[in-house]
Amino acid sequence: MSEHIKINLDGGVLTVVFDRVDKKNAITQAMYTALAEATERAKTDDAVRVVLFRSEGDSFSAGNDIADFIAIGQTTGDMVEMGVFRFLKSLADLDKPAVAAVRGRAVGIGLTLLLHCDMVVVAEDALLSAPFINLALAPEAASTLLLPAVIGHQRAFEIFALGEAIDGKTALAWGIANRAVAADQVDATARQLADKLAQRAPNSIRKTKALMRDAEALWGLMQREAEAFGSQMRSPEAMEAFMAFSQKRTPDFTKAG
Repeated sequence: MSEHIKINLDGGVLTVVFDRVDKKNAITQAMYTALAEATERAKTDDAVRVVLFRSEGDSFSAGNDIADFIAIGQTTGDMVEMGVFRFLKSLADLDKPAVAAVRGRAVGIGLTLLLHCDMVVVAEDALLSAPFINLALAPEAASTLLLPAVIGHQRAFEIFALGEAIDGKTALAWGIANRAVAADQVDATARQLADKLAQRAPNSIRKTKALMRDAEALWGLMQREAEAFGSQMRSPEAMEAFMAFSQKRTPDFTKAG
């Protein structure tokens, strides 16, 4: 279990906390493994009725820890074998309700994770973005299906292609979130919703959620996304993007083909 992922079970709610405040909760492969273990536990443990994802600090998650991700990706032949994809599969398979409490920035997986949550509370001034193409990568977490299904093709394509952030109020208006509240009310509001869900008939909720999602199809898409992600990670485009990121400059894709 990673020291940066905290787990607590109380009142049927399994709270999973991103706690890497000094790095804006950027996620390492060790953290993904811990997230996968927590989510897998949630599915099989009858004491768990709801999963609540929240964070410490002023950001939900800055997305992947780029240095860690590059290092692991260069030594892993099959992207699906990485901890991140174990976590994504556990999300696809999860048939219990999941709630998210989002303050600050939610970048990359910080946004796509929300598409697997059944109820989402965001701060009005939260900033959600999916800058995969900015890094010359491809989206993950079945977001290429789920995000257009929620907000429409044109809005989803803009989020992917331009990588620009939307705020919490927009996330609410577009259907990504159930509630948009002041930042200091996010955790309490999300916990209230989680507690309400924990009091509902658990088998009824599980069957309802299972009927609303096709876990097998989601995992199949995640694997296809992993292939695209992996091929892009090894591309000249991505090398230029990663170098530009480390040098704090704008990437130049005019020569990367």
